[in-house]
Amino acid sequence: MTDNPVENLAALIRCASVTPRDAGALDSLTAMLEPLGFAVERIAFAEDGTETVDNLYARLGKSGPHLMFAGHTDVVPAGNEADWSHPPFAAQIDSGMLFGRGAVDMKGGIACFVAAVARHLKSNGAPAGSISLLITGDEEGPAINGTRKLVEWASQKGEQWDGCIVGEPTNPNVLGDMIKIGRRGSMSGTLTVNGTQGHAAYPHLADNPVRALIPMLESLIDPELDSGTNRFPPTNLEITTVDVGNPALNVIPAKASASFNVRFNDTWTAESLRAEIERRLAEAGRDDRLRPGRDAADYTLVWRDRPSPVFLTRDETLIETLAGAVEARTGRRPELSTTGGTSDARFIKDYCPVVEFGLVGQTMHMVDERVALTDLEELTGIYETFLQRWFAV
Repeated sequence: MTDNPVENLAALIRCASVTPRDAGALDSLTAMLEPLGFAVERIAFAEDGTETVDNLYARLGKSGPHLMFAGHTDVVPAGNEADWSHPPFAAQIDSGMLFGRGAVDMKGGIACFVAAVARHLKSNGAPAGSISLLITGDEEGPAINGTRKLVEWASQKGEQWDGCIVGEPTNPNVLGDMIKIGRRGSMSGTLTVNGTQGHAAYPHLADNPVRALIPMLESLIDPELDSGTNRFPPTNLEITTVDVGNPALNVIPAKASASFNVRFNDTWTAESLRAEIERRLAEAGRDDRLRPGRDAADYTLVWRDRPSPVFLTRDETLIETLAGAVEARTGRRPELSTTGGTSDARFIKDYCPVVEFGLVGQTMHMVDERVALTDLEELTGIYETFLQRWFAV
């Protein structure tokens, strides 16, 4: 029965859809949606140097308001399957818990939303508007051939949405803790300082790049980039690697490099933050405290991949309707948060207001990923209440 979230989730987990493989997950989802009246389209995207990814877009109804549910059926690898107490793709139930890779991140959210739609249709008939599902197989991968292209494709064919829920596991401890109404931006770079290799006993004949790298990295951390905003914590820059590639203890290296990642708030755009980081590095590169008498450091800065933009959803109808549904079902008023990493909501925010709400995320990506059967039922109830209220507005 499609209105049973446990059965829906078990069917999805049994598809070993380790990114970017589909392994039948979208076939399974199609088999749930078509009997409910959804028109289902399957779209594969590819790009040079990447693997082809299967995606799904399904719509029920032709009028507005139009609600989108977005998510992904791909999962991270299970790791050493011998470490699992239950096989990661068997969807076994033990002591009120359903075990399996993707149980909470995020096949569980999809299973609950489909069950909620089935119950809504059974109780209320066709919705007073439209419901669509935008499902990718590329969220856990490079995110090139998934949601970004899928939402653009749908928009170009005339699809327009009034709001979107992404079913990622947003709750830290219990269902009803948190709704994500935005995300910090993310960008990464690699700094390489060039020096002159030499003997450690004759430093005047060499130029140690580490001496320049130290104040340059310090400049990225101190002073802090900002003190946060009303909805976002302070921007955080973490140095993630430092490397000189030098196995010899008596050799001054020829170059030293460091990589960093920044999670930034709405004080910045990607462009303004890049400019600030580049300004700091240029100034610190002239610092000769550790390199007296030397010229400014010779360095390169390479920005990595595509930056993820910061965004904040301000649509009170979408936020309040979901928060009210959560409170009605759980008795808890959810925190409206912008914490955590990036998600595919960053690709959707340019097309319609988007929020995120799903299961408790404590076991995501872990051995023995699992979800309580009671949480599956409760999340289905939250989504069902949301649908009733959304289409009654």
